[in-house]
Amino acid sequence: MTGSHKVAAGSERGSRLRRTVTMGLSFLILLVAGVGWGYLKLTGQIDTFSADGISGDRPPSSSNGQNVLVIGSDTRSGANRKLGGGKGTVGRSDTAFLLHVYGDHRHAVAVSIPRDSLVDIPACKTPDGDWTAPQHHVMFNGAFSVGNTAEGNPACTQNTVEHLTGLRVDHTIVVDFSGFAALTSAVGGVPVCLPQDVYERDLSPNRPTRGALVFAKGPQTVSGQRALDYVRIRHGIGDGSDIGRIKRQQAFIGSLIKKVKSRGMNPTTLLPLANAATDAMTVDPGLGSADRLLSFAMSMKNVDLHNTKFVTVPWRYEGARVAIVEPDADALWAALKADRAIDDQDADGRSERGHGGTGTGEASPSPAAPAAVSGTGISLAVYNGTTVTGLAARAAELLRAHGFTVTVTATASTQDHTSTVIEYGPGLRSEAETTARLFTGARTTSSDTPGMRVILGSSYAQNPSPAAATSPAAVTTPGAAASPAGGGVRSADEDLCADLSYG
Repeated sequence: MTGSHKVAAGSERGSRLRRTVTMGLSFLILLVAGVGWGYLKLTGQIDTFSADGISGDRPPSSSNGQNVLVIGSDTRSGANRKLGGGKGTVGRSDTAFLLHVYGDHRHAVAVSIPRDSLVDIPACKTPDGDWTAPQHHVMFNGAFSVGNTAEGNPACTQNTVEHLTGLRVDHTIVVDFSGFAALTSAVGGVPVCLPQDVYERDLSPNRPTRGALVFAKGPQTVSGQRALDYVRIRHGIGDGSDIGRIKRQQAFIGSLIKKVKSRGMNPTTLLPLANAATDAMTVDPGLGSADRLLSFAMSMKNVDLHNTKFVTVPWRYEGARVAIVEPDADALWAALKADRAIDDQDADGRSERGHGGTGTGEASPSPAAPAAVSGTGISLAVYNGTTVTGLAARAAELLRAHGFTVTVTATASTQDHTSTVIEYGPGLRSEAETTARLFTGARTTSSDTPGMRVILGSSYAQNPSPAAATSPAAVTTPGAAASPAGGGVRSADEDLCADLSYG
């Protein structure tokens, strides 16, 4: 009897163990099957654009890191219509940046290219198979609209970026409004900050009244439509330009990356996010499957937030458009081509000047030496647009040291200027651009009034160092070249409420 009880008990325990193992295996099979189904579903949702439109005349491939072009599209087609996409049915690029992931996979930098930048657009393929003639000195976002299709022309934008930078674009990703909104909701919202209250008229400038409050000043979390409204705000903050909006977009992307990283960088956490975005994502054929897309995302897992940088290509205003500043921009592209960090360090964190290398075992090119600023033959007036005492006299001393003739120093009609403005009359654009090189972040603007005027902003009071070399022997690094004209370097871990507008 006793023996039979022991056998029965042992048999029951064995049965329970088998059931437990069977249930565990079943759960594991279901889990693996679920992930597999997720991969298959994701792959089926990914749209790719044809490689036929990519130019045959491309920069050579490089083992120094990887370059990914990210384009934000504001077409009104499909699900974007209810989210307030651009006017008409032609796809337009509202945002674009070139992401360089360094060869060590621990550093990355995203370079924003303003949509109003004046660039050369090379020959591009249209939907009917024809190739357009090259366009000279036209707006950058015009490349995406070549062919006048609702989907836009990402291949043409890629051709333009390669032509502009001399860098080979390894991958291109286009995300439209609905994909962006879905992604922000999938992560549970993104922390942002506003430098001031924002009202309905700031989103729709043609409104006759200010309207209701949309965003209160200060930090908050946004997702979906509100996240979209945040990154699209332009009017009512700073000078209302696309440059100021780029600053907020860079802050937003940094915050989004921080939120994603906080959830963990693994296929289990990334798959739902990719699934949320891919319905409204178009990629090049090289990223056209779930495993390739997730593999690319996983390659970023070791990039520290502080080592994720954002800059804007060195620029200055040219009337209502944006001119790319040389040789500063070329120095920036050369740094990325050599896999050299923009803060004058190699991608492995060593100082370039101390080691003379790029972190890849190759010799670094010497930084370019910009020409000195000469104001010989240029006369102008200097006005203090701030409440800082003696600022006009300080600037006048700097200008005279460079050969300028200062005719007047006085206080401006208002003292609330943030950035320095160079106002120039007919025929003086070249002289104004020369003057702007001495003032960090200065912009030029035309006027019907003869002569030229420098109206100093608080940015000059905070950083009075000239943006250009003071003598032909002076040298600059890619980091120093990018910062004055491009508006500074931002890290993904930076204060959310810092540096959110321009002008």
